[in-house]
Amino acid sequence: MHKVSVDSLVVEWGDDVKAVSEDEAVVLVNHQATGDVCTLMMCLQDKGTVVRQMMWLMDHIFKYTNFGIVSLIHGDFFIRQGKAHRDQQLVLLKEHLEKYYRSRNRKWIVLFPEGGFLRKRRETSQAFAKKNNLPFLQHVTLPRLGATQVILKTLVAPQENGTPAGGDAVIKESKSKGLQWVIDATIAYPKGEPIDIQTWILGYRQPTVTHVHYRIFPIKDVPAEPEALSQWLYQRFIEKEDLLTHFYETGAFPPLQGQTKAVSREMTLSNLWLVGIQSLAFLSGGMWYCILQYFYHCLF
Repeated sequence: MHKVSVDSLVVEWGDDVKAVSEDEAVVLVNHQATGDVCTLMMCLQDKGTVVRQMMWLMDHIFKYTNFGIVSLIHGDFFIRQGKAHRDQQLVLLKEHLEKYYRSRNRKWIVLFPEGGFLRKRRETSQAFAKKNNLPFLQHVTLPRLGATQVILKTLVAPQENGTPAGGDAVIKESKSKGLQWVIDATIAYPKGEPIDIQTWILGYRQPTVTHVHYRIFPIKDVPAEPEALSQWLYQRFIEKEDLLTHFYETGAFPPLQGQTKAVSREMTLSNLWLVGIQSLAFLSGGMWYCILQYFYHCLF
């Protein structure tokens, strides 16, 4: 079994995503807590210019947090959950991608297909699975199709998946190859206890090691037709369930197909980088507190 030093913050497993860091890719991630974003940001620090050239899809509630203004300026998309908003949000997402993705030279787009945190969606997902004769999942939930389908239709070059992509004109105009890869990222926390943003900032929990597993799929292997794409996505999350089950039982992810031993890489960040991020969080949090206090006094 692979041993992890106590100084390590994140351990990466599976495919080497640095090899495709200069290509366009969509990243599908399981979602357990607000700290998932911090984990991914840390993992991508040594992946070239990916951090500066990526777009995030996140719940609209994050727009009102202390980093919401940064994400707005960066051109990320805040999506509102719920059946009442679903169709409209997908239209807005398509418009946002066509307007900002290539004009801002984005390469990776990060998506949480489950549509919410594991603890909030697990019961509903399991009920849906039982009703539709789908596998019972404990460590992940069944993904939703909408946002993934819009991203693929808008950003995948037609010649790669054989469909008339909605973003065809945008792709030709920018001379882009379109999305070339799907990166399936699975985040695992020891004992299944996720970390939230407050813990990252304040550090009131004992040091822990977060694990991230990657699998890379060529976009040509991803079906475009909605029903086939839905089944393909389901299969990815069923595999995530198996990966996480193995991790929680052994403390390590299993080897990739064709490997006899799982390969991992430990990651650490400089104290200067961590201090900088935490200082920014405190300063921005203080700014929002002052703004709210100002409006409170104006109203009352």
